[in-house]
Amino acid sequence: MTTVVVPFRSGGKTRLPEEIRVEVALAMLGDVLEACVEHGCDVRLVTDDGAASLVADGLGVELVDDPGGGQGAAVAAGLRGLDGVCLVVNADLPRIRPSDLTALAYAPHAGAAAIVPAADGTTNALGLPHAEVFQPLYGPESAAQFRAHVIALGVFLHDLDLPNLRADVDTADDLKRMGSGGGRRTRALMQVVA
Repeated sequence: MTTVVVPFRSGGKTRLPEEIRVEVALAMLGDVLEACVEHGCDVRLVTDDGAASLVADGLGVELVDDPGGGQGAAVAAGLRGLDGVCLVVNADLPRIRPSDLTALAYAPHAGAAAIVPAADGTTNALGLPHAEVFQPLYGPESAAQFRAHVIALGVFLHDLDLPNLRADVDTADDLKRMGSGGGRRTRALMQVVA
């Protein structure tokens, strides 16, 4: 069985306009979780945010308490105790589709790892053949750090260019570029605030 871990930090997305920041973050999270559920994966949301917990509960997603300490610690908590293929997907990818998860999981099901870097060199998604491959390496240039780590383990790595997983949303310009390609929750919200 494939498990997807999605970390969500309360108070994130500080580069979005303050008046829509919380609503956009929750809409994107809902779109990500819905795609994961539609894919048929077990899904774990790691968060300390009450509103995010409600979104997850409405979709039947398992909740894991965020231990604090940043994204790496959150993902490690979400991966704890898992067997089999694990995917890690950021919560700010509103264009995600179930087919993107199929592509991300392909290499891990064959014993390799996969990574989808963001345009700025950080990491938007990981595919792991098992949870022990993970190391908490998030931050600037994390994609290069994850690549080096996986290669040092002797695990083959696929560097994936999946447009829907590369298109993270950090700013108002990112939202505009998303256009009509976002998930239904994010699209609906943007029609209200436009």
